[in-house]
Amino acid sequence: MRVATFNILNGRVPTDQHVDLDGFRSAIRHLDVDVLALQEVDHNQHRSDHADLTAIAAEAMGAPEHRFVAALSGSPGATWIAATGEEHPDAAAYGIALLSRFPVRGWRVVRLAPVPVRVPMKFRGRLRPELVRDEPRVAVVADVETQAGVVTVVNTHLSFIDWWNGRQLRRLMADVADDGQPLVLMGDLNMGPARATRITGLRAAASEPTFPVDDPQQQIDHVLVRGAVRAAASAAVRLPVSDHRALTVELNVMREPA
Repeated sequence: MRVATFNILNGRVPTDQHVDLDGFRSAIRHLDVDVLALQEVDHNQHRSDHADLTAIAAEAMGAPEHRFVAALSGSPGATWIAATGEEHPDAAAYGIALLSRFPVRGWRVVRLAPVPVRVPMKFRGRLRPELVRDEPRVAVVADVETQAGVVTVVNTHLSFIDWWNGRQLRRLMADVADDGQPLVLMGDLNMGPARATRITGLRAAASEPTFPVDDPQQQIDHVLVRGAVRAAASAAVRLPVSDHRALTVELNVMREPA
């Protein structure tokens, strides 16, 4: 099973910030994966030509199973509210997506609350910290039916605020703790490998720097596994869109004895 996690930056080219839908399609085709976790996914947003980026990716990779889950309803950076899952299908939204060429037996969503107050953040090139509003986050969980059995696959994009993203990750792991089947957790966790494995208790399937795209110095995008899943090979792939590299991993799912 070939998997990938990719923070797509809304399909933008980081050099000039324009959305390149053709480049996005090309990137997804190039990855050629069986299961794909996407973050920073636009749905009917003006900045991405009102496109459904999940549908574009599903067509490009040939994934009959796909689910977009909104974290925000409205436009990030402008007017938005936390998504509830009850939004109109054509509403402008922003979130994550999980796509699979394999059948999916079931889906569920885990909503992860933001920091409830504005928090000071230091930005490069600015002398003083600024108070910023954290965004709600979300995870999507799918029971994917592979040739070796069912695997629980999770995709998420956690807060950039260090002390809070650890709480979100613990909350997410509590939701999947009782699943007896193999687990693959993917996404932009906004933390390094040592902390991610310590909090989750999972094994890292890849050790590749993914950010920033031109000269990656840190790995904040992860594929973590539990149970009868073994990593065979991995790579951090530069693609026509995004400020992240996509992280791809070849996984072997071991068939459990009857």
